[in-house]
Amino acid sequence: MSIFRKAGDYLRIIKFSHSVFALPFAFTGALLAANGIPNPLQIFWIALAMVGGRSGAMGMNRIIDRKIDALNPRTKNRELPRGVVRVGEAFLFTVIAFALLVISAYNLNPLCFKLSPFVILVLIVYSYSKRFTWLSHLILGIAISLAPIGAWIAVKGTFDLEILPLPFAVAFWIAGFDVLYALQDIDFDKTHGLYSIPAKFGIKTSLFISRLSHLITIGLLLGLIPIFNLGWAYLFGVLIAMALLIYEHSLIKPHDLSKLNMAFFNVNGYISITIFVFTLMNYLIPV
Repeated sequence: MSIFRKAGDYLRIIKFSHSVFALPFAFTGALLAANGIPNPLQIFWIALAMVGGRSGAMGMNRIIDRKIDALNPRTKNRELPRGVVRVGEAFLFTVIAFALLVISAYNLNPLCFKLSPFVILVLIVYSYSKRFTWLSHLILGIAISLAPIGAWIAVKGTFDLEILPLPFAVAFWIAGFDVLYALQDIDFDKTHGLYSIPAKFGIKTSLFISRLSHLITIGLLLGLIPIFNLGWAYLFGVLIAMALLIYEHSLIKPHDLSKLNMAFFNVNGYISITIFVFTLMNYLIPV
């Protein structure tokens, strides 16, 4: 029973359920690169690379932020501040996860392998970013946007400019909802000298920045249509994603943040899955 309990602790540390944010966009990038469905071996190693990269990033983030988390009422019950998982254990887990990323990259192609240390560096830099810039939300977006770029390179073996609208869309999408998520910690960030858009600009301006980011996201997703000659299925998926974003923002008011978690966890998970599913349908049911 203790083994399962410990496994549960690690899954909570890395927020495994949040993989729904990045993994579908990685596979979307793979679909575009293959102009259809990649071969099973590529899918396998892309999935492992994503699991390793994301697990390592979250593990490192929890280690770096453990003292801050212990002071924040919202995060003080996380596993590291409570001592349920020790720092050494978390560090070993993080090293193994990043090793999985590197091994997966090696088994994909030489360019993936060469770029894997850079990916790890970006993932680690994000964890420190809120200590020196309110652009930390965008840095997080850039870190996660490496997922579709990596998947593209995994399939193509090259980096090509035509894929850029997708990672840019992901970057602005992530930044937009991370700004919303940071509204929970606006007072804590101000008190402890941490940087965030809500702490610097206030709630109303933060909501505007988030909405603008998501408007850019939709524009970039639509921009993929002529580049990859995508059809009605993909367009329909983008329209659904746009409706979900509109709904997300309707849940959050400057004077009422009570539905913030619903907007963050539920709606955004649906968005990434929607884009992937309808991109897949574009290739399965071509018109």
